[in-house]
Amino acid sequence: MARSYGFGAFGLVKRKVFVSYHHGNDQGYYDAFSKAFDDTYDVIYDNSIERQIDSDNVDYVIQRIRDDFISGSSCTIVLCGRETPWRKYVDWEIKATLDKQHGLIGVNLPPNVINASGNFTVPDRLYDNIQSGYALWTTWAQLVNSVQNLTSIIEAAIGKPRDLIVNNRPMMTRNGTPPWRSTT
Repeated sequence: MARSYGFGAFGLVKRKVFVSYHHGNDQGYYDAFSKAFDDTYDVIYDNSIERQIDSDNVDYVIQRIRDDFISGSSCTIVLCGRETPWRKYVDWEIKATLDKQHGLIGVNLPPNVINASGNFTVPDRLYDNIQSGYALWTTWAQLVNSVQNLTSIIEAAIGKPRDLIVNNRPMMTRNGTPPWRSTT
């Protein structure tokens, strides 16, 4: 099986990727990703950060995300399901990724269908970086098609110029409600 390696202080190392997703709805996609690519990549994190970092202090949580989960990774892969944009931890994980200037990849999951405006639902901070050319956007089918596809996408994301990063949105302070669930 092909492996993706970068160069570390002691030679070749297995690339580490952080996966951000809505744990309530998209756990099955994370599990499938982890199973498919665990031999090729060091997939960081298989549990909800929210359950591990028990704090409402946003600055503290962001620092812990950066230090404990994003540091040491090559890039972050955001699995974009139908409700992902309304999850504060996904926003914070994207922000921490951009703060560290790591690669950023958005993956459209099958349940995330085109909305009435003709677009997919994407976290705002990710959208800004897709528009700037910093983040890459792909589909679940393209991602899981082969290890070589994922390797190419990761290497392209890592190679993006850092001056394309857009990270100036205010951070989400709480989870939002998707429009189709609104009670007003």
